[in-house]
Amino acid sequence: MDKGSERGDFSGGMVLRPIGIIYSPYKSVNEAPFQGRFASDESEIDIYEQYRDALKDLEKSRYLIVLYWGHLADRNTLQTVTPWGPEVRGVFACRSPSRPNPVEFCVAELLRREGNRLVVRGLDAVNGSPLIDIKPYSANIDSFPEAVIGWFKEAKKRPPGIDNADGRTRG
Repeated sequence: MDKGSERGDFSGGMVLRPIGIIYSPYKSVNEAPFQGRFASDESEIDIYEQYRDALKDLEKSRYLIVLYWGHLADRNTLQTVTPWGPEVRGVFACRSPSRPNPVEFCVAELLRREGNRLVVRGLDAVNGSPLIDIKPYSANIDSFPEAVIGWFKEAKKRPPGIDNADGRTRG
């Protein structure tokens, strides 16, 4: 089978259109929490008017998968040191915001919807980040309790909120 024909031709690039903007208390990458779930700060997600109808029934979800563009990320970074210790890791093996395509992912708690505006807790986005997409989070669909990042077991340092070698949060 010719894999080239399955890949499609993306030589002209891809088009991502922001559907909104994120307003958070974090003005820089260094101010943002290393993982949103460890943050208690509230953020607002402003959905552009032309996408308002896409919000129908969203308030029935407690948690949201928020995909956004890391507009302040260094797109030339291929390796980094994580909060887990001094070892250098490839950015595809960790969740560094700096990476070739800084598509960021966070699960945030939806506190309330006010028209086009969503108020959430636990988002790690820098203020002004363009919103790419929102999806409802479901523990039944999205959670794999046995999932681990293998190198966590080697890491000596533990970021706040995590004390297990498998990277799971405290009870």
